[in-house]
Amino acid sequence: MSAYLVSMATYAGFFMILALALNLQWGLTGMVNFGIAGFYALGAYTSGLLSAKAGWPLGLSIPMAIAAGFAAGGLVALLSMRLREDFLAIVTLGVGEVIRLLVLNEDQITEGPRGLRIEAQPFQSLVAPENYPVFYLAFVAFFVAITYWICERIREAPMGRTLRAIREDDVVAGVLGKNVFRHRIQIFAIGGGFMGLAGALYAHYSQNISPEVFMPTVAMFIWMSVIVGGAGNNRGLLIGAGTVIMFLEGTRFFGDVLPWLDAETMSSVRIITIGLLLIVTLRLRPRGLLPEPKFTYTKDNIAG
Repeated sequence: MSAYLVSMATYAGFFMILALALNLQWGLTGMVNFGIAGFYALGAYTSGLLSAKAGWPLGLSIPMAIAAGFAAGGLVALLSMRLREDFLAIVTLGVGEVIRLLVLNEDQITEGPRGLRIEAQPFQSLVAPENYPVFYLAFVAFFVAITYWICERIREAPMGRTLRAIREDDVVAGVLGKNVFRHRIQIFAIGGGFMGLAGALYAHYSQNISPEVFMPTVAMFIWMSVIVGGAGNNRGLLIGAGTVIMFLEGTRFFGDVLPWLDAETMSSVRIITIGLLLIVTLRLRPRGLLPEPKFTYTKDNIAG
């Protein structure tokens, strides 16, 4: 049972990084991204291929996964950021599916639906096999903490106030002299980099990645994490991601309670239950479990 809990906590760490990235893009800046699974897959396959087939050390392959996500996010933003929110949502969803279909069909490189086997794990030779899951959880927690710290620095800095102004009314922000286009590209690229990091960490944890893992439902779960936790509040997102993982995994045991349901029906019941979580949260806590704190302007921070 302890091994199962460690595994679920590790997966919650992946979700936390993805949720923090989405919060930068949508919670702070108001940019819709439904292509989260694509950036997640890009990071996973970049690090996985470089380590498994090119023989790169993880000290280089994981940063390259971050760089790939960063570059992809910047490129998508550059090409589509002048679109309205609804069109941007469609574009990002399409980008995510394009990446998934590429890794599915380019099976000579990615092994396609057979799955890419990855042997390399960070510091594997230094930790006893029975203790490695706990070590990897601590490894992921370290990157969650770094991601959280960076996101908090952005939120509290003058740049964070600019991003909130863009989220509320980009026209007014532009009139006040803020470069809306540049800020949006920067934040979308940074968010893409964090998503690439989450993908790389997932790849070296699971050691076998396949396109079916990176379905659009991943984006749905990350959006739920942000909404449940509280958009704009990084601490809330950690709670939201943990809550979504708890419901995702807790509903797996419905088979013990409802043995007469077949596997297909059980899958539907799980999705319905998770959807009810979102509905109940929105009814009881419309702004999430930890809403975004109201920013108070003073002489000091106005000057900053």
